[in-house]
Amino acid sequence: MAVRQALGRGLQLGRALLLRFTAKPGPACDWGRVERPGPAACWGRAERRPGPAAAPGAQPRGLGLPDRYRFFRQSVAGLAARLQRQFVLRARGGAGPCGRAVFLALGLGLGLVEEKQAEGRLAASACQEIQAIFTQKNKQLLEPLNSRRWQGFQLEEYVIGRSIGKGCSAAVYEAMVPMVPQDPQRAGHLRLLTTRGPAVAPHGETEASATFPLAIKMMWNISAGSSSEAILNTMSQELVPASRAALAGAYGAVPYRRAKGGPKQLAPHPNIIRVFRAFTSSVPLLPGALVDYPDMLPPRLHPNGLGHGRTLFLVMKNYPCTLRQYLGTAAPSPRLATMMTLQLLEGVDHLVQQGIAHRDLKSDNILVELDADGCPWLVITDFGCCLADESIGLQLPFSSCYVDRGGNGCLMAPEVSTAHPGPGAVIDYSKADVWAVGAIAYEIFGLSNPFYSRGPAHLESRSYQEAQLPALPESVPADTRRLVRSLLQRKASKRPSARVAANVLHLQLWGEDILALKNLKLDQMVGWLLQQSAATLLAGRLAKKSCVETKLKMLFLAHLECEALCQAALLLHSWRAAP
Repeated sequence: MAVRQALGRGLQLGRALLLRFTAKPGPACDWGRVERPGPAACWGRAERRPGPAAAPGAQPRGLGLPDRYRFFRQSVAGLAARLQRQFVLRARGGAGPCGRAVFLALGLGLGLVEEKQAEGRLAASACQEIQAIFTQKNKQLLEPLNSRRWQGFQLEEYVIGRSIGKGCSAAVYEAMVPMVPQDPQRAGHLRLLTTRGPAVAPHGETEASATFPLAIKMMWNISAGSSSEAILNTMSQELVPASRAALAGAYGAVPYRRAKGGPKQLAPHPNIIRVFRAFTSSVPLLPGALVDYPDMLPPRLHPNGLGHGRTLFLVMKNYPCTLRQYLGTAAPSPRLATMMTLQLLEGVDHLVQQGIAHRDLKSDNILVELDADGCPWLVITDFGCCLADESIGLQLPFSSCYVDRGGNGCLMAPEVSTAHPGPGAVIDYSKADVWAVGAIAYEIFGLSNPFYSRGPAHLESRSYQEAQLPALPESVPADTRRLVRSLLQRKASKRPSARVAANVLHLQLWGEDILALKNLKLDQMVGWLLQQSAATLLAGRLAKKSCVETKLKMLFLAHLECEALCQAALLLHSWRAAP
């Protein structure tokens, strides 16, 4: 479209300039009818008359182009000259006024295209420079288990607190790595010096004096066997968000090496959980185990237990609650809910860029942490169902119905839930997680998830129609309402990517002044980005701890892509221009 517009504009300019600088008294040569003032014709033969050769790069004689078109003369004069020579040779004669107009129009059109490309290159270069600055700013802080004294690869090194949750494959407990207390009586009380099992905080002390910055996830081992190598290979998907230090191995732990073609290692991101330590150990009898999950215990701990005696433990940061728990007690404002949805899109975009699909996004698998102002920060967790295969990326061969398509069938994207197995069948997960974000957005904005609801309002991803999607509250910004509906389009090709969707919300939240411009140009967009960069850097330095809004702006600038940003701006303009 841009090329067509540029050529059309060049055609108009060429005709105007031709009439202005080469017009002579007598019959005019227009685009509909060509007069023959003499033996030479516009498109026929023309006598070749010797004349002085034009200097390389010189303008055609009689065309005094203004200085504003100097760029076109310098950049496409050679191309236009070559095209004209070819035309003359084929016509076996010189081109008349119409021919010159055509070549001038073509030259000016190509010049406009070249100018647009140059502007695009400058804008892309500016975006890359901004991105480089904020990529450094967004580097993760030091992990809490970097002390030489506490390596954290043995369960005995932790004090285990209360249970904070359990799912279909694991139980999670709060934990801490204590310093050795000076009081021997207290040391014995915590069983740090008298046993080799994990220390368990006594009842009541959890809330009284001890703080638990960590969480330990104990996987349930039913079929992986009891060897450490078999456990690590069977549960390798849980290790996708693990850091390099987490897999280093120590104190007898089996060093885990990522096999070629096996699960990928996910680069850190603020909206994705980070596993600090991963190790295997004997299954202990932790608080509430006999009541909450007796069948998952080994027979030595429960006579009817089905589990093996050894399993995988993951050490992570302890978050106050899940998204489901947070939404059960809080009602975020439309602006805050928009920022929460934006955080999920940022996390999903990072996964897509890494070639990973989560495949089990739901409010129970999203953790929440509150900043000093009470604003929630969301973190995607639980990668047990993820697709992170180096050899296939996001394209899963679906040769039989036994191929695992992921968890949580209610929030399974239509292209996944309606896929049919067979030879050559492939499921594309590149926009599956972003569809799940659109469904979760209903919960964030205070409504029931239509794919969880019961009764007439219940929708199924296999068969729903887009017209059946419930409307979000009128208090939600119109752009956000349109975006959520676009994320839930049945056809993946019609959905925006996670990056474009995130940019839409970024522009809506912080770029209303730039979107108000009628004819938005790239240099104006770059100027706005530079202003945002300076303001964000200043806000990050003034605040002791970055608030959610500042962190989101840093993420936006750290993942800046000129093309995706332009797509988001065009999408917003098209929505606002629609009746």
